[in-house]
Amino acid sequence: MSRPMKKRRVSALPPCTRFMPQEGEDAPEVTISLEEYECIRLLDYIGMTQEECARQMGVARTTVQALYLAARKRMAGCLVEGRPLVISGGNFELCPACQHSPHPVRLSMQKGSNSPMKLAVTYDNGQIFQHFGHTEEFKVYTIEDNEIKESHILSSNGVGHGALATLLQEEDISTLICGGIGGGAQNALAQAGITLYGGVQGSADEAVNAFLAGKLAYDPAVHCDHHGHGEGHSCGGHGHGHGCGGHGHGHGCH
Repeated sequence: MSRPMKKRRVSALPPCTRFMPQEGEDAPEVTISLEEYECIRLLDYIGMTQEECARQMGVARTTVQALYLAARKRMAGCLVEGRPLVISGGNFELCPACQHSPHPVRLSMQKGSNSPMKLAVTYDNGQIFQHFGHTEEFKVYTIEDNEIKESHILSSNGVGHGALATLLQEEDISTLICGGIGGGAQNALAQAGITLYGGVQGSADEAVNAFLAGKLAYDPAVHCDHHGHGEGHSCGGHGHGHGCGGHGHGHGCH
């Protein structure tokens, strides 16, 4: 008698389970399972490696590879053929230890919520600082019932990029708005349960107000490549031989 298939661990249910093309509503639906969705979320959205994804889901790396390839193939079919995409079913269990959903902010900021949340923004003289790894200050906003109740400045105390995620976690920050940020820092934030909205520029206060209104423009694929000295790289495309936002020389965002 064969063993029952081990359930795959999923952090939270997706906020939307059905996607419809502008045309082709009558086309046959394509379905991906919840564990396939989780692979896409962890690998493509969060930026985990396959090993990290496998540990998170409690499965073997080969299982992650199979789920990921199947999901990508079906999603490609939806895009190319204009077919509806549905996320449903599968052999999964919700992770009891995962306290943060893929979009915890939206859930915790519903009108009437009694639980305040803390949101941090990389901060420099009123603007969103564009190097996460070199942030000297964060502006922290306490939000309740979708309104800002209090804000204050949090110093990074000169810690390096590797400790910034821990600093934010210790301050009970659940959400971060920033400019450029590297893949390693994104993984550290994800492991700390902090939702990231990267690739944002301009006024910190205006960005938070746009976020509360559901109108924040951000880049889910934000990154910052480190090419060392020479001509450059940027997160936001400023200058030569420097990192994001035009501060400093010969370094990247971590």
